[in-house]
Amino acid sequence: MDQLETENHRKNNRSLNRVIVRNIRKMIGLRVKAERERSLDERIADFITSFSGRMVFAYLHIVWFGVWILLNSGRFGIKPFDPYPFGLLTMIVSLEAIFLSTFVLISQNRMSHESDHRADLDMHINLLTEHELTRVLQMLDAIEDKLGIENDRDSELADLEMEIKPEDVLDEIDRLQKKMR
Repeated sequence: MDQLETENHRKNNRSLNRVIVRNIRKMIGLRVKAERERSLDERIADFITSFSGRMVFAYLHIVWFGVWILLNSGRFGIKPFDPYPFGLLTMIVSLEAIFLSTFVLISQNRMSHESDHRADLDMHINLLTEHELTRVLQMLDAIEDKLGIENDRDSELADLEMEIKPEDVLDEIDRLQKKMR
């Protein structure tokens, strides 16, 4: 069924070739795998962070604070259990803020770790592409020489044919940043 589904999709969307579809599936598979590998603590932190970042959370707090203040105003014949200036409410809200910020930081740390993995993959692919393009330029140059095609040995082309070392690029970035400070 998966093969049939892929074929039907390709018939409807001819701009996607098999390699692109395969890469998209692989990318989604990696995301699903990362999602499954989260610990229970990370899942709880992500759920709380996700829920607290929605308007429903804000509306619940508006209702909660409104009811709390009304109940403690003494207007409904109920003796206030947390009279103005609402010290208990202040303490509860402060504790909630501490825990919410901790959950957000836990989620951000996990997402940062995943982002680092993706950046490493991007860097690896970029370096591989750079290497492959350098080799293609060198092969084209050799083919030109073999066929007797005259090429203008400009310095830019010669620079492009040189193998780039990532540590040299990083060193140059550091050097220029220090110079500009």
